[in-house]
Amino acid sequence: MTWKQSLSIGLAALFFAACQSPSSAPEKQPAAVFVANPQPVPHQDVKTLGIGAAAPDFNLPGADGKYYSLKDFKDGKALVVIFTCNHCPTAQAYEDRIISFTADYKSKGVEVVAISPNSPLGLLYEELGYSDLNDDYVAMQQRASDHKFNFPYLYDGDTQATSLLYGPAATPHAFVFDQERKLCYTGRLDRKEKPGTANAEDLRAAVDAVLAGQTIAEPVTQTFGCSTKWGWKIELKTKADADWASKEVKLDKINVSGVQKLLKNADSGKLRLINIWATWCGPCVVEYPDFIVLQRMYGARDFEFVSISADKADKEPKVMEFLKDKQSAVQNYLFASDDKYVLAEAIGKDWNGALPYTILVEPGGKVVWHHQGEVDFQALKRAIVEHPMLGRVY
Repeated sequence: MTWKQSLSIGLAALFFAACQSPSSAPEKQPAAVFVANPQPVPHQDVKTLGIGAAAPDFNLPGADGKYYSLKDFKDGKALVVIFTCNHCPTAQAYEDRIISFTADYKSKGVEVVAISPNSPLGLLYEELGYSDLNDDYVAMQQRASDHKFNFPYLYDGDTQATSLLYGPAATPHAFVFDQERKLCYTGRLDRKEKPGTANAEDLRAAVDAVLAGQTIAEPVTQTFGCSTKWGWKIELKTKADADWASKEVKLDKINVSGVQKLLKNADSGKLRLINIWATWCGPCVVEYPDFIVLQRMYGARDFEFVSISADKADKEPKVMEFLKDKQSAVQNYLFASDDKYVLAEAIGKDWNGALPYTILVEPGGKVVWHHQGEVDFQALKRAIVEHPMLGRVY
């Protein structure tokens, strides 16, 4: 046999083996990505789980894309379930304490899991004044990533089936179970909401007692925070939307001195957000409703949104029609001159004249945030809520 014949036989054998190899089998399909679908929930009485009750099982998606149930925490000497959420200032005030508790008690065999009980359907814009995020699943993923949660953060906003079994009264609300998964403690983490003034002493004492096999001195404590947003509270959201839609929309003219006065912000005592836009500007029109959402979110605090249209004066009816359609019940202005270079000069050198342009101004005129072009509203919300005049907690 020649070397050419040997080579041909070898190649044929390799080809045959490859055809018979398991690698030719279909590849395993990736797991389906969870897509939230919040549902209205029938109104019902909710009772908090009683001491001695068994931990209700669950099967909920986490912010990390995995599903979790009680069996995933079966090895823990104790299990701590904390109902919390993104938007509530009290819940945010306790986030670092939950992270610290989890880190401190991991080596002691304590499992920690957080569950967001809130239905996104029952959450008002007006309840988001202390947050840059709502309580939907995507926002939970963002919060878990931003704050580097060291515990699973689960979503129960579709049907709230798990939350209805546990009965959290507010966020945050802690439940401590022993190794047999019997409830030993339910209530607050500690008595002081302000960050840095406490370290989850009530929760730590309860868990220490469980680990030591001792009786908890006060197994049930009161909770304080935002009420759970149950899926039957949709009527309240509908009413809030209707109330906003009924507000009067006005449009005033503004000249150069008026623009300069707005920028000085000497009279409002508020953080002032100014958006310069026009009806002929596509990005302006698309993003404008999000500015109205900001007013509804933060307007009850030291914040106000002001709009300035750069349309020509003869387009006033069109501007007014647009503002009414977008329910722009804020201070709306139409620049009184068709010379837009005068407007650009009044705004200042940071604006090149292209629309849209957005500025965030402190009382006294200091510009703390500005952006040319379409706004990243997540970044803008953070700039607003993390400004010292507002803040995430009381």
